[in-house]
Amino acid sequence: MKPTIYVTRKVPEPIYAKLSKSCHVNIWNEPDIPVPREVLLEEVKEIDGLFCLITETIDQEVIKAAPHLKVISNMAVGYNNIDVEAAAESGIIVANTPGVLTETTSDLTFALLMATARRLVEANDYLKKGQWKTWSPLQMTGQDIYGSTLGIIGFGRIGQAVAKRASGFHMDVLYYNRTRKQEMEKTLGVRFTDMETLLKESDFICLLVPYNKHTHHLIGEKELKLMKSTAVLINTARGGVVDEQALYQALINEEIWGAGLDVFKREPVDPALPLLMLPNVVALPHIGSASIATRMRMANLAADNLINALENKEPVMRVTL
Repeated sequence: MKPTIYVTRKVPEPIYAKLSKSCHVNIWNEPDIPVPREVLLEEVKEIDGLFCLITETIDQEVIKAAPHLKVISNMAVGYNNIDVEAAAESGIIVANTPGVLTETTSDLTFALLMATARRLVEANDYLKKGQWKTWSPLQMTGQDIYGSTLGIIGFGRIGQAVAKRASGFHMDVLYYNRTRKQEMEKTLGVRFTDMETLLKESDFICLLVPYNKHTHHLIGEKELKLMKSTAVLINTARGGVVDEQALYQALINEEIWGAGLDVFKREPVDPALPLLMLPNVVALPHIGSASIATRMRMANLAADNLINALENKEPVMRVTL
């Protein structure tokens, strides 16, 4: 008898077909609306496997409502939306999809850095609104990227991939990480430093840490005051890594120069969020991994993780405490 699974968002047809070969698939078919909490709690009652996204909070309430659940397969690298400890206590496997989105997310991170530094979104709007009347020496001037100093906080796969891209711009790359990666320093030509030094010396600061209790508001008022007045902050990690109110104050007080944000504390973000009103903020709707090929690889890996676990095999990528 096939196990029953629930998929919390419409997935590409090949992925649906793959899952259907091994499982009875129930699915939330609204592509642009997260599954309502009450629907999720009802759907998990009889399932053996859950294929979910970061938009779903899989906490103790959900886990207790799913007595037959064997595996939670998250289509994401991060898994802060899942109570991993509660899952482990109930004997539930948790899996994720790292690796397959490294290059795509790194591309987006560097693109966001460039767009913020050179005011591309602001300049695009300026032109399209008919405000461009002539060329002038200080019109839409931004920050140089070539030869500048890049600080990377969080030096895992994506951090290292961003450092590779920075080498093409002859950037001096500093990094801070919980554990030093000495083998990568010679390979990538980067320097390990403490976070305070990184914040003080960097022209661009990229946040690439996982979100947890240790990284909650890692960047707040104190950290922002350490940065250069010309510094640009880029966050493609998780919104909770930055104190958004402190960032807003730092930007309007010109304590830092600009920010590029792909993630927010609450998603989808409220269009009235004060940060979005600032011209020196480039804001994106969490599209770090959003290429067609990468999203397909993520979905495929999430499906493999789920199927393997239900067949009593080891998932390709398992989350461990």
